[in-house]
Amino acid sequence: MNKKLQEIPLHLMLLPGVILTIIFSYVPIAGIVIAFQKFVPSKGIFHSKWIGLDNFRYMLEMPNFSSVVWNTVFIAVMKIIVHLIVPVIFALLLNEVISTAFKRTIQTIIYFPYFLSWVILGGILIDILSPSGGIVNQMLGLIGIKPIFFLGNENWFPFTLVASDTWKEFGYSTIVYLAALTAIDQSLYEAAVVDGANRWKQTLHVTIPGMLPIVTLMTVLSLGNVLNAGFDQVFNLYSPMVYSTGDIIDTMVYRIGLVDAQYGVATAVGLFKSVIAFILIVISNKLANRYTGYRIF
Repeated sequence: MNKKLQEIPLHLMLLPGVILTIIFSYVPIAGIVIAFQKFVPSKGIFHSKWIGLDNFRYMLEMPNFSSVVWNTVFIAVMKIIVHLIVPVIFALLLNEVISTAFKRTIQTIIYFPYFLSWVILGGILIDILSPSGGIVNQMLGLIGIKPIFFLGNENWFPFTLVASDTWKEFGYSTIVYLAALTAIDQSLYEAAVVDGANRWKQTLHVTIPGMLPIVTLMTVLSLGNVLNAGFDQVFNLYSPMVYSTGDIIDTMVYRIGLVDAQYGVATAVGLFKSVIAFILIVISNKLANRYTGYRIF
């Protein structure tokens, strides 16, 4: 049978995904034109007034725009750093566990929050972090610390976001690093034992160097998320009390576009973010290819 005919079923399997990608990822690109218009929904794209770069000027002149960009970068960078450190450490610790049953139980427990939406986790966090009756503040009270309003204090809120996001996501990343550990040649450990290396030295000289390529890769690829501080999480947890340190680009776009109905400005802010994110993704791809040999495109 002709090879091309054999590949037809494979192409047909891809067809639904290609169609959905075109409809939901490529067709909406035409909406970028709204960023250069005084868009009125009743007039549509073709009849709304063209105003050039006025929306971008308005965006840059907004009094809180610089602080929102800073909040986004600050929160996102903290998440990237903590999401690297915590899963690596936990994977190293879990790798030392001898009991397979216990190891799998722990993996299941830490992986479970990953499947929960921020709508559910947001409600849970509001309860456990409540300054009046929340379990966290109750425990702090036992050691003499006054209640802290984690979700209503502008100083605590960014760190609460990072900690809660790490709790939700680190189980998935841990599995990635555990998979990297299984790829390490066991003969290296045997050679280290012969040379008199204890468990700590084996971890230091065999395990960590063996994990380094995947750690480097994950770090480099995460650079593309510098402007993605997590809309779902912030939207479900923030309030006007913490706008000064918790408001990010995505939540600002939501309020400007859907709440205030300034569609042109919201699209301009979204386009600004997309362009910066695209540049960062290209840079991260180049760095990944250079330092780890990994290439996306």
